Amino acid sequence: MPLRRRLATHFELYILNKSMEKMMKRLMQVASAVTLTLVLGACASSSPDVIQRGDAQRLSRVEDGVVLSVRAVTVDGSQSGIGAAVGGVTGAVAGASRGGSSAESNVIGLLVGVAGAAAGNTIERMATREDATELLIQLKGGERRAVVQGKGSEVLVPGDAVILVTTGGKVRVTKAPK
Repeated sequence: MPLRRRLATHFELYILNKSMEKMMKRLMQVASAVTLTLVLGACASSSPDVIQRGDAQRLSRVEDGVVLSVRAVTVDGSQSGIGAAVGGVTGAVAGASRGGSSAESNVIGLLVGVAGAAAGNTIERMATREDATELLIQLKGGERRAVVQGKGSEVLVPGDAVILVTTGGKVRVTKAPK
């Protein structure tokens, strides 16, 4: 092969390599942005101290009751698929850029993509997990209700007089005013 053609081929490979580096940097930026979104999304809470915007200035039903039991529970995290998608794409692109031949790059990209998807799904699930409290409440009329809610600033113990506030199908429990 003439020298001029070999130089052209090396130059093309150099340009391709630089292009792949730019693409990887951009992909990492996108992955970081999505990860940040997931982490901030995990800050969304079912705490009784946090009222959703849509529930403000709405009429709520209030019921009186007494706490029978309190139990610490964990609300499992969400699996929306965003973590798996980001992990899969990031892994596939990173893996594909590591192989020597085209076939080798494709196989490595596929394997690393699958591993990245599994890792991304697990990260999303763990990031959106929440500590909560299960409350068993006896209402004034004799009925019993079980409510799971995120931990708030109030500590409820058996025997506490409470109110159940129901707004739009969502229930929160708080100490009754004295």
